[in-house]
Amino acid sequence: MTLKVISAEKVMFDGDVTLVTLPGEKGLFTVLENHASLVSVLLPGEIVYDEKDGGRKTMAIEGGIADVDNNVVSVCIY
Repeated sequence: MTLKVISAEKVMFDGDVTLVTLPGEKGLFTVLENHASLVSVLLPGEIVYDEKDGGRKTMAIEGGIADVDNNVVSVCIY
């Protein structure tokens, strides 16, 4: 699956991942391959993702919006 993290200034990350955990308005949630489509408001916290090569990364955010559709997780952050 593909994760795209975009701010107003630049693309923060665009790559293949095996999972993404996001700080949603109702709490943390994890997206895996073939996840159902969804849109969520994101609160301040961390995006945690596992790259296909096995490395786990984190990215602090102040909030944003996540859109999951057809194995693409698009995150627009503030």
